Amino acid sequence: MSGVRKAYDALVTAGELKPDPAQAAVADKLETLARMLERPVEKPGALARLFGAKPPPSVRGAYLWGGVGRGKSMLMDLFFQHVSVPPARRIHFHEFMLETHARIAKARARIQAEGGEGDPIPAVAAQWAAEARLLAFDEMQVTNVADAMILSRLFTALLAAGTTVVATSNRHPRDLYKDGLNRELFLPFIALLESELDVIALDGPIDYRLDRLGGMPTYYTPNGPEASAALSELFFRLTDFPVEDRTKVPTNELDVGGGRTLHVPKSLKGVAVFSFKRLCGEARGAADYLAIARTYHTVFLVGVPILGPENRNEAARFVTLIDALYEWHCKLMIAADARPDQLYPKGDGRFEFDRTVSRLMEMQSADYLAEGHGIRA
Repeated sequence: MSGVRKAYDALVTAGELKPDPAQAAVADKLETLARMLERPVEKPGALARLFGAKPPPSVRGAYLWGGVGRGKSMLMDLFFQHVSVPPARRIHFHEFMLETHARIAKARARIQAEGGEGDPIPAVAAQWAAEARLLAFDEMQVTNVADAMILSRLFTALLAAGTTVVATSNRHPRDLYKDGLNRELFLPFIALLESELDVIALDGPIDYRLDRLGGMPTYYTPNGPEASAALSELFFRLTDFPVEDRTKVPTNELDVGGGRTLHVPKSLKGVAVFSFKRLCGEARGAADYLAIARTYHTVFLVGVPILGPENRNEAARFVTLIDALYEWHCKLMIAADARPDQLYPKGDGRFEFDRTVSRLMEMQSADYLAEGHGIRA
């Protein structure tokens, strides 16, 4: 049986969380949702199915939104860990949409191969529904017209098939895909979210993720044991991962498009750790860096060397990486051999590096750190 509120209270008692009435109220709501999902589902008998009986209605889901660091992911963790409702799947929303588009393309090709015409989305929604009675999404955000065009039909079919949706987002549904191309085609999806899911605000005054930084710097120089130790402390503060289990931090194979993946040595709760050599010393481009920026709200980057004409390719990739992280408002925790204004001290390309210097400086500011993850307006 579920125990979402009990697990939350245990974390408060242990001192791992501060008492927060807003979080406690959301924990209660997720506890109620978990209990509803755990009720036995009466499946239609053979005769009922013969006459086209509809699947049982889905349990009303939830859309949990609020500023960065308010505890949305933590509460989603507790909910998913303590609800017993197979089959269930938790997935980052960006990954879900990438997989959905791949399934749509495959279904469309099959329809065309059979000489027919039709909409592949109902078949794809049926696939998802068969695989998950509960779909839990991290960081729902919509940034491109390809996603916006299909979401209303996809989720209408998903909910009709009996799947319950629980999602977290930094934005209220009405602010999703704001000012996007052909946004009027996206409005039915907003209406669907507001009518079929409980929209729950968790937007208290405390940014716990920022609070965990404890005023520590986010830019360390030079590279070395002291910088490594400081960044290690920041990582464990931000992720709440037990320091004694540091060798067990999860990794990830990030889909960067085109059938390629990028190994993420440490990947936990929207936080990723990379070396400069892995990200900028290898042949990578904007698509790789955009995939990182979309997927992770915080990126740790270590081993950044002094840059100049002698390593111009690495410097160019570093510029592209910082542009992507900045545009998606990712937090950057970095260890480098020099401060931003001395990172590319002289030579051909120094003038073009000024924008990167400016962005590296801004990304250390309190205002930048206080804002949420997502494409900049």
